[in-house]
Amino acid sequence: MSAQEQADMARSQVFGEVAELYDATRPGYADALVADVLAYAALGERAAVEVGAGTGKATVPFAAAGTTLLCIEPDPRMAEVLRRNTADCPGVSVHARSFEEWEPGGRRFGLLFAATSWHWVDPERRWDLAHDVLAPGGAVALFWNPQGVRDAELHAALAEVDGRHGITGTPHGAMASSYGDTPGNWAGLPGWPEEECRRDGRFTDLRAVRYRQVRHYDTDRYLGYLASLSRCRVLPSDRREHLLAETARVLETHGGEIHMEHFSDLFLARVR
Repeated sequence: MSAQEQADMARSQVFGEVAELYDATRPGYADALVADVLAYAALGERAAVEVGAGTGKATVPFAAAGTTLLCIEPDPRMAEVLRRNTADCPGVSVHARSFEEWEPGGRRFGLLFAATSWHWVDPERRWDLAHDVLAPGGAVALFWNPQGVRDAELHAALAEVDGRHGITGTPHGAMASSYGDTPGNWAGLPGWPEEECRRDGRFTDLRAVRYRQVRHYDTDRYLGYLASLSRCRVLPSDRREHLLAETARVLETHGGEIHMEHFSDLFLARVR
């Protein structure tokens, strides 16, 4: 594993520090996305496996649709919140370990999905692991939430704050107008995940869909969202506090709120 991949792995393990904040502030996923994934997977009586379930932002709507779910979440603090959020969902089970460590015990699933988490899985193994746990014809659904600021002046002011603190990839790091109608890349990886999956060769019926909605955050909620991001969590605490304080001042001078164009990008594939 490269030094960058090791750094990414370390970043993936910081969310549990703020599990409750993550649960309270992170956005969920479009209802239409859940419906489209389930229509594509055509599960019938088969179960689904979720990789990197976090606190259940995607788990809960899939469970509400009647899906039997086995959820894998590597951080025990996140898994604890996930169990609480799915306590009324008898079809949900939670395994507190990484996807790489988890043993399916010969089980095969009709759907594997990952909500803003697939990039944390070992890139040398993720497609092998997905293929090995899916039944013939089983579906993969990967999705994530890019966002963009609607106000150009606010975007520029926040970009100055990010630049002073050397942080990139924040939700306000792009203008909403910079997004087209075509689902884009995730985690700064060109052509990912479609090209990666296509190179693997064991999957077919590849599709990409984008869903769009407008979200509003007041200053406190948006600061909580920022504080839950891995790129923010890994900053030294004093630097992180300065970043959040300066972001708050910018938001307060722009009415104490931020309006975001919120996308849910979905990638689908099926085992040949």
